[in-house]
Amino acid sequence: MKILVLNCGSSSLKYKLYDMEDESVLADGKIERIGHENAQITHQSLDHSQIDKTTPIFEHTVAVVECLNLLVDPEYGVISDLNEITGVGHRVLHGGEYFKKSVLVTDSDLAYMDNKLKELGPLHMPANIMGIKACQDIMPQTPQVAVFDTAFHSTMPKRAYLYAIPYVLYERHRVRKYGFHGTSHKYIAGRVADLIGEDVTKLKIISCHLGNGASLAAIEGGISVDTSMGFTPLEGLMMGTRSGDIDPAALYYIMKKENIPMANINTMLNKHSGLYGIAGVGDMRDVQKGVNEKKPMHTLAYEMYEYRIRKFIGSYIAAMNGVDAIAFTAGIGENTPRLREIICDNLSFFGISIDKQLNQQRKKEFEISAPDSRVKVYVISTDEEVIIARDTLQLVANVHSQSN
Repeated sequence: MKILVLNCGSSSLKYKLYDMEDESVLADGKIERIGHENAQITHQSLDHSQIDKTTPIFEHTVAVVECLNLLVDPEYGVISDLNEITGVGHRVLHGGEYFKKSVLVTDSDLAYMDNKLKELGPLHMPANIMGIKACQDIMPQTPQVAVFDTAFHSTMPKRAYLYAIPYVLYERHRVRKYGFHGTSHKYIAGRVADLIGEDVTKLKIISCHLGNGASLAAIEGGISVDTSMGFTPLEGLMMGTRSGDIDPAALYYIMKKENIPMANINTMLNKHSGLYGIAGVGDMRDVQKGVNEKKPMHTLAYEMYEYRIRKFIGSYIAAMNGVDAIAFTAGIGENTPRLREIICDNLSFFGISIDKQLNQQRKKEFEISAPDSRVKVYVISTDEEVIIARDTLQLVANVHSQSN
């Protein structure tokens, strides 16, 4: 069976077409700068033929059409007809409390996302919904599956996901921690268990997804028991341009002193804070370069970033009363050996020790813990798309089995 995975961002579309017999990627690509005359398209097929082009793409429906046309293109495509696609899996940012697992999309599901969940993710949810609707229009006989970023964290207990505000606000508006990067944390937990050679239900794992957006998850017995992102992806760690945790009273103080409206505060916290707010650059590679050049604000941003990650790891060890493995993933987690070294050295109290030579490797996945470390430490390249593809395959297969 062939499964197409779509990830519609606020101004981008990423896609992968899988042959699920061996989970091989037949084609993948991305369309960036949607909404502009100079949208960038990159498409690569199994035989490594690649196309790069610039063209006007003003909204996501057009981007989906472009993606599907490339898949059946005589020169660059990998299928002869869209009917070869058994199902389409869509990454959807927010499932709220309603969607606690992946679903075959129905009209009522789409209506709920549109009417109830869009306001929880105003940047991403409209694009997610538009992608699903576009595929329904173009491929009306092909099942569409929604895979929610929040679903993996729906197992968190109330003591972890509730905020200490009047409970009536949770009852009325479901204001609570939801968590994100769920497909990534789920994939990492599974790979850690495979590498250790133990059933995931017997392990305590801390997954560190460190990219421009960053979150940690405490995973006990294969399920999420806590995570650092909250009601929105703004809570938790210091990130590329996001502030992470901050005293809400400080925001009220800033608003009064600077005469800044709430909308501008929200923009400041999401777009002009984090590494960017301290060092003036939001990319960890640029921060690291500044550290090497002994620039004081770059060094400060780097130290703040590491300190917050370390604090969360320590708190999750306490939350689970121990840890068997820690895994680093995503752009920063996979490509910044020095950061991993500092974090682990500062966690030596827990018996965490890494082999500094192993830590310098550049591979898809590898262990960096020293032989005497009481905790396994791994670097693992995440694969959120394959989790979406697997969920889609399972749901589509269920439909086929019920109809036969």
